[in-house]
Amino acid sequence: MPSIDIHHEHSKTPKQARKALEDVAEKLSERFGMQHEWDGDTLTFNRSGVDGKIELSPKKLHVTAQLGFMLSMLKDPIESEIRRVLNEKFG
Repeated sequence: MPSIDIHHEHSKTPKQARKALEDVAEKLSERFGMQHEWDGDTLTFNRSGVDGKIELSPKKLHVTAQLGFMLSMLKDPIESEIRRVLNEKFG
């Protein structure tokens, strides 16, 4: 099963980082129809064929996602969009 594994450093406060992740989740929802929810400091997201999470730490984010067969062909655009939005929101 294809997977996405992204590490992204940031310098935001926990409150700022959480708000920025909410914005990231909204963009992913708009673009790919993903649902999301918080579990502590981890934002989980999913839709048919995708299960993932973004773990929020004081100085970094760790994005992981498992893609099902049908979405495996979209791995590169999905990963590119995640990276683009992370760069936009976290620099």
